[in-house]
Amino acid sequence: MKNPVMTASGTFGYGLEFTDFVDLSRLGGIFVKGTTIHHREGNPYPRMAETPSGMLNAVGLQNKGVDYFITGIYPKIKDIDTNMIVNVSGSTIEDYVACAEKINDLDKISAIELNISCPNVKQGGMAFGTNCRSAAEVVTAVRKAYHKTLIVKLSPNVTDITEIACSVEAAGADAVSLINTLLGMAIDAEKRKPVLSTITGGLSGPCVKPVALRMVWQTAKAVKIPVIGLGGISSWKDAVEFILAGATAIQIGTYNFIDPTISIKVIDGVNDYLDRHGFASVRDLIGALES
Repeated sequence: MKNPVMTASGTFGYGLEFTDFVDLSRLGGIFVKGTTIHHREGNPYPRMAETPSGMLNAVGLQNKGVDYFITGIYPKIKDIDTNMIVNVSGSTIEDYVACAEKINDLDKISAIELNISCPNVKQGGMAFGTNCRSAAEVVTAVRKAYHKTLIVKLSPNVTDITEIACSVEAAGADAVSLINTLLGMAIDAEKRKPVLSTITGGLSGPCVKPVALRMVWQTAKAVKIPVIGLGGISSWKDAVEFILAGATAIQIGTYNFIDPTISIKVIDGVNDYLDRHGFASVRDLIGALES
């Protein structure tokens, strides 16, 4: 990677949407929007809501499916000079495996990010990512089918995220990324109704940063594989804090909607911080939190 700054899935499209604002080749990587084996319409509207210092979303992984990605998107992004990483989601283990197998054949996709926070239809709607056994099961199956870098995105909606992290590490994950969104909801008091059509949705933005920072710190101490930190990063200072807590790299998500140039500002800010504090490399900063 050129630097530790990447953009989070679902907040940066396929990268192409931001070319008027960002030199994509300067980024450490781009996590493209969630991709599933089949076309998904997503959830009914309304499916986004602003909250204090953040937002709720219940988009529902709307996408045209992996075959469309391969024929319609991949040719347009394959020559972007950065790490292009596909976020893979599914409702069953078989869906995850089938999608990963297809992406495995794409030379210019350097990694996938496995989103294990989606409903597991065959197990009564339980999310893979909230149970050690189910998390390990899906990672083991995908590991057999996918032969490049496998990043597993962890759900914060658990009692102990380090248990899940250790289970996916043992199952073959090359890295973990955290956190995904926190489960939340919003209510319209005047109408006495939920704001989102799905009632609950994923909370993201600066309001989740303290939770994300704590979970990254805990996880980095529990696993030997790299940890990618995300959750509420809105400045270079936030990024530095995640790296000090043990993150090898970071992703910027919700703040891309507020400032489409934020990723470049964070890259420049981190470089300036390294120079001011006499660090030769960002590697010297990883986990350098002093107690």
